[in-house]
Amino acid sequence: MLFGQFVDRTGTGVWGASCVLYFTVVTGLDAARIGLLLGIAGVAGVVGSPLAGRLAMAFPVRTLLIACHVLRIGSVGLLLALDSFAALLPVVALTSVGDRAAKTLEMVFATEVAGERRGTYQALFRTVANAGYALGAGIAAVGLVFDAYRTLILANVLTFLVAACLVRCTRLRTPAALVRTEEAQAGTDDRKGRGPWRDRGYLRFVLLDIPLNLDDTILMVGLPLWLVSSTDAPHLLVPAFLVVNTVMVVLLQLPFSARFDGPRGAVRALRGYGLAVAAACGLLALSAGASAVWAGVLLVVTAVVVTVAELLRSVSSWELAVSLAPVRERAAYLGVAGMAQSVQKSAGPPLVTGAVMAAGPAGWLALGGVLAGLSVVQMRASKRRLKVMDGAVDTGADAGPVRAGSAEPQAEPASAASRPSG
Repeated sequence: MLFGQFVDRTGTGVWGASCVLYFTVVTGLDAARIGLLLGIAGVAGVVGSPLAGRLAMAFPVRTLLIACHVLRIGSVGLLLALDSFAALLPVVALTSVGDRAAKTLEMVFATEVAGERRGTYQALFRTVANAGYALGAGIAAVGLVFDAYRTLILANVLTFLVAACLVRCTRLRTPAALVRTEEAQAGTDDRKGRGPWRDRGYLRFVLLDIPLNLDDTILMVGLPLWLVSSTDAPHLLVPAFLVVNTVMVVLLQLPFSARFDGPRGAVRALRGYGLAVAAACGLLALSAGASAVWAGVLLVVTAVVVTVAELLRSVSSWELAVSLAPVRERAAYLGVAGMAQSVQKSAGPPLVTGAVMAAGPAGWLALGGVLAGLSVVQMRASKRRLKVMDGAVDTGADAGPVRAGSAEPQAEPASAASRPSG
């Protein structure tokens, strides 16, 4: 499964590093239309997460994930035959929906594969994903040197094919102890059956998770643009920000996940996230009045601190999205949780560039304060919900045996279709 995700992210890295140039050079679109194309596709992608979660309640997750890869094989391959904006728009939007759906299904499937060790699995996934992005960007760089735009598209298609085959071969090994625990939880959940859209506590978690994903936009959009527009730091530092981020994630994601393991550790990580993101925003504010040398130093340190925030957020967001969801409806809940990152990717850049940066250093200070405050709100709300859920599990476990058929089999052969945990 991890290798399949590595291959998938390698293809994503290839596409991310070459798509703008492909649309410019091969299809002949201007910058305005390319921006509109990618923007609409990003908005369409928001639909992919809840749609995938809902489908995963009725169909095997393995089958759905393979179907997403096949969908992307067709849609990305179709780009080779299209060159008009009107024809490209629905195809690129469909690809974006497939991408977001696949990421949600990977989360559900990984929860099944990893079981109680999902924190460690998530850390490993983040590590291999960043390595895949880096490899994909390197492949794209080589392809662009030779103007091999169509070859890069075909390489992306190939990664989806390989990823689908690897998902097909992944074997589930769910520990018996985990099955018994989830059976007790499932017995309690079965009496509730509200669904994620009627669960105000979970929706509150998802809504707060949207702004708490802004560290991504701060790093990828705010930091480079602030360097260029508001400091005298050398522009050559911009690539260094991504290098610092990639190296830190690869080296530190596992140690961070071990330090903040489990739902209680994820709650503690929220406190550290608030402090880190507030410090990063403060450093950005300070850099505006610094000399070129000191501005460069402050911005590199900002890249380090915001990456620490990213490491903490990735631990808390993944673990709490799973732990706060009722087991029997976990797939549907994770589909709703997956919307947070999609919405942030669409709304985050205009917020940072149009509001935060427009207000100057004061804008960064305000953003840091707001995010630190929201992390405290998220931390307290998550603590309360975990206490309630722990009490429900204890009550369900003491009430007697669980209904027959309330849980999935402990394991299945590689040839059988997987279903959501619980």
